[in-house]
Amino acid sequence: MVMPQIHAARRERAQEKIAELGPDAALITSPANVRYLTGLVSSNAALLLPAAEPGVLATDSRYEEAARRDCPDLELVTERFIEPALARLAAARGLATVAFEAQEMTVERHADLAALDDGPALVPLGRMVEELRMVKDETEIALLARACAITDEAFSAALRDIVPGRTEREFAVLLERAMIDLGAEAPAFDTIVASGPNGAIPHHVPADRPFAAGDLITIDCGARSGGYHADMTRTVALGEPAAWQRDIYELVATAQRAGVEAAMVGADVSDVDAAARDLIEAEGYGGNFRHGLGHGIGLEVHEAPTIGYARTGTLVDRVPVTIEPGIYLPGRGGVRIEDTLVVRDDAAGSRQILTRTVRELLVL
Repeated sequence: MVMPQIHAARRERAQEKIAELGPDAALITSPANVRYLTGLVSSNAALLLPAAEPGVLATDSRYEEAARRDCPDLELVTERFIEPALARLAAARGLATVAFEAQEMTVERHADLAALDDGPALVPLGRMVEELRMVKDETEIALLARACAITDEAFSAALRDIVPGRTEREFAVLLERAMIDLGAEAPAFDTIVASGPNGAIPHHVPADRPFAAGDLITIDCGARSGGYHADMTRTVALGEPAAWQRDIYELVATAQRAGVEAAMVGADVSDVDAAARDLIEAEGYGGNFRHGLGHGIGLEVHEAPTIGYARTGTLVDRVPVTIEPGIYLPGRGGVRIEDTLVVRDDAAGSRQILTRTVRELLVL
């Protein structure tokens, strides 16, 4: 199936949901959701999607040619102020009630639409498109797998640059450069490099701290390819690790394996989280693992579902997620291990692990 047909099929599924919800149309404004439903990559685009009529794509002149190329089956409106243009068009076509993406639209933009003379009534849509995006088709999974393969290869190539005196910031730049050289569009997110005591900060921003013998170094990285994001974390040791470092590494590795094994079709997300978290808590480190176990991933690096102790939901076939337990000891350091995988319901097994870098402690 070629991409315009894939996007048309996605719009049909979205239209079925819109019809179930009751509004006459939905105004899709999240850039990731617009891309998912149309194929257009733009910083200024929106889609008016009626429940029972073809959609209308709006963008400005900067993206007009790209829209004509990538979305040949959609009616196109070229305007600078796309949302009012589509709201006026909805009213003119008798679409009296339009659902909007409240999670993305600002109060100011909503007020502008609500103030239009004879404009449509506005109602919240909810995260309808995000829910559709949670289950990936095989084209999406192939793009995600490519992003993960680039990440693995770049990480392997950059390992030689983990040497005493190299700074966190320098290594982050080298790793991101390797991703680009291997074909990534861009890094999936700002690379995290946390060495020594900085490893106790889960989302540490790489700084000018030089690597030193005895450090544990946590590297959270990913490539973006075809719009899809990889996410992988490995913790390595520079020089022979101390006993406490090996101990927490082995505990996190055991917890991560348990989380991966629990991530299967039909599993409750809170149970997947507990499979890893309970092991860490049982060893007395529960207070040192305070973030969720993982998240969905795709056109955005953080998508539904969230795998956490206070979350609800059930994993289904073809949902990519991350599994990323960690232990963080203030003033000393930390360990996190993370993989991207796809939950599968087939004879081959219950999951497809996309990030392949070894999970054993690498001593450099």
